[in-house]
Amino acid sequence: MRVANYYGPEDLRVESVDEAVLGSNEVRIDVVAAGICGTDLHEYTGGPDLTPAEGTTHPLTNASLPVPLGHEFSGTVVEVGSDVSEVAEGDAVTVNPALVCGECRYCSEGRHNLCESVANIGLSARSGGFSEQAVVPAANVVPLPAGIPVEYGALVEPLSVGLHAVRRSGMQAGDSVAVFGAGPIGISIVQAVAAGGATEVFVSEPRRKRREIAEMVGATTTLDPMADDSVDVINASTNGGVDVAFEAVGIEPTFRAAIESTKRGGQITCVGISDDDVGLTPNELVVVERTINGSNGYLSGPLADREFRMAVQYLESGEFDPEAMITGRIRLDDIVEDGFEDLLDPDSEHVKILVEP
Repeated sequence: MRVANYYGPEDLRVESVDEAVLGSNEVRIDVVAAGICGTDLHEYTGGPDLTPAEGTTHPLTNASLPVPLGHEFSGTVVEVGSDVSEVAEGDAVTVNPALVCGECRYCSEGRHNLCESVANIGLSARSGGFSEQAVVPAANVVPLPAGIPVEYGALVEPLSVGLHAVRRSGMQAGDSVAVFGAGPIGISIVQAVAAGGATEVFVSEPRRKRREIAEMVGATTTLDPMADDSVDVINASTNGGVDVAFEAVGIEPTFRAAIESTKRGGQITCVGISDDDVGLTPNELVVVERTINGSNGYLSGPLADREFRMAVQYLESGEFDPEAMITGRIRLDDIVEDGFEDLLDPDSEHVKILVEP
C-alpha cells in the first residue's frame, strides 16, 4: 500500500507499507480524495507540532514518527470490523479525524474538541488520507448521500471548521459579516455565513483568485488589502462596522483589521492559528463592548458527526459549493512537488488541492 509518511520538517516520503490490521470497531476505506490543509503545510515546514515529536509517542494513539498525513479525506468502505454495524462495505463516507480520550475535564464537560489528549487521524495516528487506504474507527465515519460525488467528501472537514466558527460566533440571519483571509477556512466561513442568512459579506484577501472564489460562494464585497483600506471601506459601508468579523489568517494586520471593522458591541471570532503577538489593548474591547472568542475545529467525540452531517446536508442541498474551492487535483506520487511545494509558493493562487491516490 502506498502512503505519504511524515518523518520531520520538509521530509514527506511516498512509500510502500504493509496493510494495517483491521480492529473489531474499525473500517477500511479506499481513499478517493484527500485535501492538503494549512495544518499539513505547517507540519511540513515547521513541525513536529501536532505530529509526535521525534523520539516520542502520542499519549492517546501511541503513534510515533513517521506518521501518515492527510486528515481531510473521503472514500469507499471496503471492509468492516466484526462489531461494526453503522456502515457497510460499499458505503461512501467522509471521516471526522478527531480522536479523544473521553476522560479529561473537557471530554467530561462535553467539549471534546478541547480534549487534553486529542489526536487526529492523518496527523498523530496510524492512518491518514494521503494513502491508498486508511483504517479508522467506525465512530469517526460519516456516510455521504448518493447524490454527492465521493471526492467532495474530502471538503467536509474544512467546511465543518467554517461551520463551527460561525456557530461559535453567534451570527444571526440578517447580520453583516467581514471575513479576513480567503484560504480554505475563510472560504468555508463565507459559505457558512451565506447559508446562515448574512446580508452583507465582506472579504479581505490579497490574492485575486481567492477573491473571485469568495464572490462565487457568497461574498457580496471583496477587497484587496494591498490596494484598499479594508477597515475604512467596511466601516463606511456599514455605518460603523459589521456585526460579526472572522479572522482566518493568524497575523497581526488581519487580527487588528477584524477588530477595527467590527461595530461597538460586535463579535470577533478568531480561527487563524498563530503563536505571534497580535497587539491588543483592553479599551478596544472594554469601552466599546466588543467580544473576541476563538474557534477550534469542530464537534468531536460522541458528537463527532453533528457538524459534519450539517456540512453534508449543505452539500446535498447545494448551499455549499465544494467545486469552487478545488483548484487542483494531483496523484499521490506528486504530493510534494505539485502539492505541498506549490501551495507554499507565495504567488500560488490555489485554495484546495486534492490528492487522488
